Amino acid sequence: MSGSDIAGLIAAGAFVILVAFLAVPIIKLGKVFDELRGSIKDLADGTTPLIGEVTNTVATTNDQLKKVDAITTNVSDATANVSALSSLVAATVGKPLIKVAAFTEGVKSAMNSKPSGKARRSR
Repeated sequence: MSGSDIAGLIAAGAFVILVAFLAVPIIKLGKVFDELRGSIKDLADGTTPLIGEVTNTVATTNDQLKKVDAITTNVSDATANVSALSSLVAATVGKPLIKVAAFTEGVKSAMNSKPSGKARRSR
């Protein structure tokens, strides 16, 4: 064996050690990618039913909001009817009551005033 053969064997041995040394991180990186792939699969498997449940919840909430809208419309109509009724009662009963009260006050005032028999003299 010549010196160049021995140098070639040393270089080949060093290269094998270098490849073995670099293979360990590459194998660990492959395991990380396998774990990442499994996590993504689990996430996708869990997300699909969750999206279905969210869709169902949104649909149910929409139905409830339609019911609340109907109730709000009915309350608004009832409020308008009560307002119209109170205006009608005020117009129908209010004015005559004011006239009766004014008349009663006038009669009361007339009854309480005492006419004096003597006229006051002016100076």
